[in-house]
Amino acid sequence: MMPLMLSEPGVEQKIVHIGGNAETKKHLEDLGFHVGGAVTVVSEISGNVIVNVKDTRIALDRQLASKINV
Repeated sequence: MMPLMLSEPGVEQKIVHIGGNAETKKHLEDLGFHVGGAVTVVSEISGNVIVNVKDTRIALDRQLASKINV
């Protein structure tokens, strides 16, 4: 298990844990991040990432990306 921001770009990963408080978890779920779901890092710059989740590209800052473990 590792934070999403450390994932290698272009490799599909499975989400195994979403951390944070209830509000953060709800926000990430609303964006399409669910435990067991697939996510692929498209690019990473200084911990900030652009990911593909459910056929949608989403930009996450370092703080949110660190809450998602793959």
